[in-house]
Amino acid sequence: MKGILKSKSKKIYGLVGRGISYSFSAKYFNDKFTKKEMDNCYYQNFDLEYISELRNVLDETKKLKGLNVTIPYKEDVISMMDSLSKTARIIGAVNTITISKKGKLKGYNTDYFGFKKALKPLLEPHHEKALILGTGGAAKAIAYALRKLKIEYDFVSRTGTDVIFSYDDLDKEIFDEYQIIINTTPVGTYPNVNEYPALDYSLFTEKHIAFDLVYNPEETAFLKKAAAHGATISNGYKMLVYQAEKAWKIWNK
Repeated sequence: MKGILKSKSKKIYGLVGRGISYSFSAKYFNDKFTKKEMDNCYYQNFDLEYISELRNVLDETKKLKGLNVTIPYKEDVISMMDSLSKTARIIGAVNTITISKKGKLKGYNTDYFGFKKALKPLLEPHHEKALILGTGGAAKAIAYALRKLKIEYDFVSRTGTDVIFSYDDLDKEIFDEYQIIINTTPVGTYPNVNEYPALDYSLFTEKHIAFDLVYNPEETAFLKKAAAHGATISNGYKMLVYQAEKAWKIWNK
């Protein structure tokens, strides 16, 4: 039957991260393989306590063709790459890896592509500046996407610095200036569904977009509290679909 891979061409793909049993990726790709009758492709989670364990995964997993990378390893994994795409080098984070026949690893970033495509339909002319909650690998990809969209941004962290806002800094004046609030942290992810970034949600208005990269639960506490004050909200599901399809193209180009 057309579309079914022969046994000898079995291909394994997977997700590298820590505490990733909830992850979207395995179900998404395995459903994709079933739908397209690609019954010799399989996607699995590689839940690693330390990124150094990736070496064992690479040595022990035969027919491994490509990997996705998630929290907390998007930056740490860079040192293990033999090469980087231009975009991944600029961003400073990797979420997609190709594995050559000779075992060479090349890192890419498709997070920025997924976020850009997911955010763009929500934008209106007054959405000129954004606050990025978090400073990790995902935050770096979001910043790159915002630059591509010509949207100014600043980062927010728990401690803050001379060049990064702390959550305590966020007041009405800042919310009036920044109309897009993006949570790139894992706060609020299942099972900790009652947690949310520590900011004053009464500052949200109908002019704001609240975007949460978390997608499980579908509506996080962050999104619920922002929506209660009129904000347009979006979770990270569409972003994940877009970045996953981009990764699939990279693996198969």
